[in-house]
Amino acid sequence: MIASITAKMQILMIDKEFYRTMLKISIPIIIQSFVASSLNMIDTIMIGRLGEEPLAAVGIANQYFFLFNLTVIGICSGCGVFISQFWGKKDIGNIRRTHGLSLSFVTVAAIIFTLPAIFIPEKIISVFNIDSAVIGLGAKYLGLVSISYIFTGITFAYSFSLRSTENAIPPMTVSTVALLLNTVLNYGLIFGNMGLPKMGVVGAAVATVIARLVESVLLVAYVYAIKGPLAGKLRELADIDAKFMGKVKHIIMSVVLNEACWGFGFVAYSVVYGRIGTQAIAAVQICNTIQNIFLVVIFGMASASAVMIGNCIGAGEEEKARDNAYRFTALGVVVGLFIAAMLALAAPLIVSFFNISGAVARAAVIMLYITAGSLIVRVFNILMIVGILRGGGDTKFSLLTEAFTMWFIGVTAAVIGAFVLRLPVYWVYALVILEEIAKFAIVLYRLVSNKWIKNIVHNI
Repeated sequence: MIASITAKMQILMIDKEFYRTMLKISIPIIIQSFVASSLNMIDTIMIGRLGEEPLAAVGIANQYFFLFNLTVIGICSGCGVFISQFWGKKDIGNIRRTHGLSLSFVTVAAIIFTLPAIFIPEKIISVFNIDSAVIGLGAKYLGLVSISYIFTGITFAYSFSLRSTENAIPPMTVSTVALLLNTVLNYGLIFGNMGLPKMGVVGAAVATVIARLVESVLLVAYVYAIKGPLAGKLRELADIDAKFMGKVKHIIMSVVLNEACWGFGFVAYSVVYGRIGTQAIAAVQICNTIQNIFLVVIFGMASASAVMIGNCIGAGEEEKARDNAYRFTALGVVVGLFIAAMLALAAPLIVSFFNISGAVARAAVIMLYITAGSLIVRVFNILMIVGILRGGGDTKFSLLTEAFTMWFIGVTAAVIGAFVLRLPVYWVYALVILEEIAKFAIVLYRLVSNKWIKNIVHNI
């Protein structure tokens, strides 16, 4: 089977139109993600200068945001599946209806996540860590930074809808401006530079709220300034009846549950790491921050594949969608090998920039080596789950695969490694890779079966 896939990929690799479209969509997303990950790493380094307890506190508080983030990504990605296929049909009316649905759902999600963060932040932080100093700092940060959730949700809704209509440059530009603003404000408000008050972790939260507000205002202003396909009037955005909802809800909910399932599983990992100790969660926080920088190219490619494959299926070009799927997976293997080598070589140098103990640094470097060694499998899985299967409308299969591999294999292995075998954090981290190996086998079989191609807009 592997040989036949390889031969197919070699035949399909030469297609100028494919590369033009892929680069048009993926490069802005990659740049945006790279800037975000780089500046997040700088922010982490800034907070790390305050000590391991503030670093762990902000890292844990951001796990809660991570759940909100994944919920919003699930909503926007689910709506994006429809918008990309509607864009293939050039159906502007249904694009606006679906975008309006996305805005409604992310607003509700923001309210649901913000209220507990404001009123019971200590209880949220204590789920992840039992250190009273970490809980106190984390609660201060979380209670304030949660105000930014509504702005984040609006930004995500517009960004994903713009990408689904092959317009990825505006979200990149606006987010880059906002992230630079966030970094400058962090520098001022965390340490008291540039004449601003020294506020520590609270200053980091204030900077985030201001940057997210600016980001959402700029992006919405752009959409209505150009009067593009998303610039609908209120009645167009709100034109969502029971019939329309009945046809889209299953796909959207599958994507939301997929992201939530993965997110809660990732949080379960964080709870396990946090119970190992403050040094363990600090090492994991550093590792995640660094590896995210190296994965931005893959997530950009996955986003491009979802849009391009969705456009093809919406336009009735199913054979082209299959060909594009093989092209993306072939490129993923090549890019994954390069990224793995770069990550392995750069790991010790990057970790050295953090103001941490030797034990935390050693654990972080070992985990980065483990990540590099498993990167090809992870790259393939990201392209399939986030890109190809989602763009093809095969969201239910993605959900079932993610739920089974993460909860029955990954989380179980982490719990056994930490609490039964009492292994160091880096060996527990290595056991979690078993999830990715199982997932690889499942989604590879799905790819060659061609059962993932589903036109979900033909009767809407």
